[in-house]
Amino acid sequence: MKLTALLAIATLGLTSVPAAADDHVSPNGVRTLTPEGGIVPTATWSLGTRAGDYVFVAGMRGIDPELNALVPDTEGRVRQAFLNMQLIAESEGASLQDAVRLVVYVTDMYRYRPVVNQIQEELWGEGPYPPRTIIEVDRLNQDDIVEVEGTFYAPIED
Repeated sequence: MKLTALLAIATLGLTSVPAAADDHVSPNGVRTLTPEGGIVPTATWSLGTRAGDYVFVAGMRGIDPELNALVPDTEGRVRQAFLNMQLIAESEGASLQDAVRLVVYVTDMYRYRPVVNQIQEELWGEGPYPPRTIIEVDRLNQDDIVEVEGTFYAPIED
């Protein structure tokens, strides 16, 4: 199916993955994602978007969506950041194994990179693991310790 036809179908909301009631579709078919159970954005950003066969997940932190608060312990917070990303990807039919790129931001590489590696191994198992960039930053929102963003491949079925 040609790209223009796919975009037309996406714009009409006739994809195999139904749009949530709060989703918005741009004139070119880019759909914002607001899956049930996701965290509440803290400012002028969306949790994710779908553009064609790709799902782009915004930087997710270790916020418990039920409490709308940061998970208190380090491992739990890192795990929750990945789970928040996973929820958005899965809402569009992608699994963690469909990740084509991850970017992880940490405020202390020495302390948090081993925890990120541990949680990633826990969630992905033996691998293979997606390409990943991990960057140490000076500060994150709410003085958080980690933020994870991802791009996923989730083909739209005809």
